[in-house]
Amino acid sequence: MGRLTVNRPVTRITLTGDTASSRRRPDTLVVEEPLEIRVGGEALAVTMRTPGHDVELATGFLVSEGVIAAPEDLRQAIHCAGPSSGPPAADDGNSYNVLDVTLAPGIPSPRPNRSYSMTSACGICGKDSIDEVRTVSRFDLGADATTVPAHTLAALPDVLRAQQTIFDKTGGLHAAALFDIATGELLVLREDVGRHNAVDKVVGWALQQGRLPLRATVLQVSGRASFELAQKAVMAGIPVLSAVSAPSSLAVELAAASGLTLVAFVRGASLNVYTGAERVTLATDAMDAGASASGRAAAG
Repeated sequence: MGRLTVNRPVTRITLTGDTASSRRRPDTLVVEEPLEIRVGGEALAVTMRTPGHDVELATGFLVSEGVIAAPEDLRQAIHCAGPSSGPPAADDGNSYNVLDVTLAPGIPSPRPNRSYSMTSACGICGKDSIDEVRTVSRFDLGADATTVPAHTLAALPDVLRAQQTIFDKTGGLHAAALFDIATGELLVLREDVGRHNAVDKVVGWALQQGRLPLRATVLQVSGRASFELAQKAVMAGIPVLSAVSAPSSLAVELAAASGLTLVAFVRGASLNVYTGAERVTLATDAMDAGASASGRAAAG
């Protein structure tokens, strides 16, 4: 796994009234590097990501695309430098930025002549058709009758923030976390320079654990609720998506059409439920204490 952070010199300027002072000091930055995802040796996508959990990222992306939905759909995923070949040479720093996924026999490869170019700011560029997403989804969110107390949802952003270890050092990462609704347990948390990557890593973790579809869970994200994040929740069978910032109109439209409960502006003692309000209850629940417990650690 590559470095997650690097130190770079920065000039810090402080303004005090009409005067200004400056000093030179090191600053910690989050690493952003490209990852090329290949399927069967053929290039499929390039995304800018924070190194780490690359297999989760690639497999979560393939879940979002409707290519796979269970661990047995995969044969292997390997960095092109090899699993035990040691660190890349000084003149070959890209060795661990290419991941090749081999699908199990009988699993169709993604459509030929279709490639994806992604940045850390966007998800599946050019993908904006709700009907296209719904036709490939294998899971029916409408069949998930799980309910979640509003008090529980209000507590999740604080739990998420408390577990963001790399964010504390850099201030430059998005995070996504998966919570069990029944117990409030934080199942897994992933950070990445791209919010869609963080969600893909969470979904990839769940695929490897054999947990798809992710019924009776909440996906909590640190930023806004975009169409791409709503799409990934639907494809993974997650019934509730919660965001600390605003949703987009297309995310709300997709959520309504897919049976996804979309909650946004979850801040302090208030939250907005845009779709699927029947899943959000107003009664307090003993689960709140579990969801608020900072002692629960995310999966490594």
